[in-house]
Amino acid sequence: METRKDILWRSYLVFIGMLLFGLFILAKALYIQRVEGNYWKGLSDSLHLEYREMDAERGSIFSEDGRMLSSSIPFFDIYLDFGADGIQEKDGARFKQHVDSLSIQLSSILADRPAASYKRELVSVFNSRDRYHLLKKNIDFSQYTQLRSTSFIKKNKNKNGFIFIEKEKRLTPFGLLANRTIGLSREYLDSSGNIVSKNVGLEKTYDSLLKGTTGKRLVRRISGGGFVPVAGSEIEPENGKDIITTIDINIQDVTEQALLKMLVENECQNGTCIVMEVKTGKIKAIANLGRVSDGSYSENMNYAITRSEPGSTFKLMTMIAVLEDQYATLSQHINIEGGKWEVGGRTVWDSERHNRTDVTIQQAFELSSNVGMAKLAMTYYSRNPQRYIDHLKRLHLTGRSGIDLQGESFPLIPDPTRSDWSAVTLPWMSFGYNIAVSPLQTLMVYNAVANQGRMMRPYLVNAVTEDGKVIQEFKPVVLDDSIFSETTLKQLKICLEGVVTNGTGKSLLNPFYTLAGKTGTAQVANGNKGYSDHTYQSSFAGYFPAENPKYSCIVVIKNKPHAAKYYGAQIAGPVFKEIANKLFTVDPDLYASYRHPQFKDTSKSVWNGAKKDFESIAKDFQTKIIDTGNKGDWSSMTSKNNSFVGNSWRAQFESMPDLKGFGLKDALEILEKQQLQVVASGKGKVIGQSILAGSPIQKGQTIYLTLGTTIN
Repeated sequence: METRKDILWRSYLVFIGMLLFGLFILAKALYIQRVEGNYWKGLSDSLHLEYREMDAERGSIFSEDGRMLSSSIPFFDIYLDFGADGIQEKDGARFKQHVDSLSIQLSSILADRPAASYKRELVSVFNSRDRYHLLKKNIDFSQYTQLRSTSFIKKNKNKNGFIFIEKEKRLTPFGLLANRTIGLSREYLDSSGNIVSKNVGLEKTYDSLLKGTTGKRLVRRISGGGFVPVAGSEIEPENGKDIITTIDINIQDVTEQALLKMLVENECQNGTCIVMEVKTGKIKAIANLGRVSDGSYSENMNYAITRSEPGSTFKLMTMIAVLEDQYATLSQHINIEGGKWEVGGRTVWDSERHNRTDVTIQQAFELSSNVGMAKLAMTYYSRNPQRYIDHLKRLHLTGRSGIDLQGESFPLIPDPTRSDWSAVTLPWMSFGYNIAVSPLQTLMVYNAVANQGRMMRPYLVNAVTEDGKVIQEFKPVVLDDSIFSETTLKQLKICLEGVVTNGTGKSLLNPFYTLAGKTGTAQVANGNKGYSDHTYQSSFAGYFPAENPKYSCIVVIKNKPHAAKYYGAQIAGPVFKEIANKLFTVDPDLYASYRHPQFKDTSKSVWNGAKKDFESIAKDFQTKIIDTGNKGDWSSMTSKNNSFVGNSWRAQFESMPDLKGFGLKDALEILEKQQLQVVASGKGKVIGQSILAGSPIQKGQTIYLTLGTTIN
């Protein structure tokens, strides 16, 4: 009996314990649900939901006249979420009804594979209930809009299972043009797997304005580690601002092509060219081209703001110091020792051999005499070299230019107080060695000469805009209102014009306009080979027109080792001249100062051409044609008493006609009818022909025509 009671008591105890435990669990569940519910829901969401950044649309970069230089184009990745309730409801009846038409539309719009292939993939994703399946990457905006307008996607909004992830790609419509200065905006994965933006040029300098403010999007984690956007959770990004540059597309194109032409012709290593507006400091063109592994040229580095030994273009700085200190005048004589002078245990050589000795200081500059400049520096500054350095500081050559580009090199100017200053530092500095400045810094000094002594800060951006409205505008900045005296300025202009008329730059002389500048040739170190492979840097810096400058320009080109041509006047000078020539034809201000050739009175001229053309002109001007020959389709006419007077003739197939005075079009028509091969050279009208008039001809024979401008 006692045993039975003991068993019952234990059973009751276990039952009561289980009951209490069950009540405890129920109470705990109610407590979690009612009291801690929000906490646990939030914790669950934090494990499955997170915010992802949404990039803003990057602003665009424009030329001064509003043409797009760099902009972002939207691209899209397509993902499929076929595990969603909306697509699976009613056993996927909606999807099954439209899968054929949807496959056909995908094939037609994306144009990359057959409709049957798309159908197999769609059905497979539907059956596996895949929540984040990549269908296609990098479709363009046109394809995106076409897909969004398809019946299945359009009619089943939020239930079609298609997810479009927008991205952007940076494009430069003008390709190579000023590419390094405009810059690059690219993303890459770093060693930790993070997306990092890399910018150069204006894209880097103005990145904070261009990139805008990022937005946020809530995404939900799904099986397999993917994320699906939560509809309606976006915090919209604020798009970036636009940049209006000072670049002139036409000048940039002229500059780039002229530089590229010389680099290719002479197989040069790299080159840069800058065109600056004299009065303002605006950079109108900046070209940077370097030779790449396949032999072509690319804007691979901004050589314009990279320091190097300037060579003879730096002789202007020595002249400024001497003239400003009034130590000498241009007419003062100096012995240039036949181009060879010993100083400090080393020999100074003039780059071009000569036997000149007694010359004026102006002539020494025009001849680009290293000996002349070294003698001036040693005569007047050897006892106090700091005074020479102080002049360089006044010319803003001891610091960066201040241009709105990151990555500009800091100049390398020797310090007389340092232990590495030697007996030959000063004389070699005087002609552009033992120092390193950027081409842009050199140009700033030449631009100041052109601008009556006023030095401008170079700049590349005119304004920042938002939705077409200017929100920030940049004006020209004067760094120094007068970096030298009026007397010095006049003498400098005489020297720079003299280089072109009498000196090393004579090959650049143009009878129809004036220019001024200085040639430069410097032997430069070539990597670990040093100076052994005879690599030279050619340069020319100057401005035009000389009497009222509008543009200043510098060309710096690094030649290949052992180049046959390397002097500044041979390599950099022609680039400068070609740019000036073309700008004089397209710039109205320059065209007005162009010295047009004087033409003779054409009232007694003889014109040759098609008879029908003369008849058309006579009809338009209501004049008569007096044809004394009236024998053919071609005429030789002159003007008399407001009428065309002459005779017409027919080309004889047995002999060569006289084609002098004919335009190329008419000459070709005559010769092709006689089945002759024509090779023409030059521009204008025919002034010479290889087969003389009246000579017998044969079918298939080749005739060479020379075209030019002649005044009868």
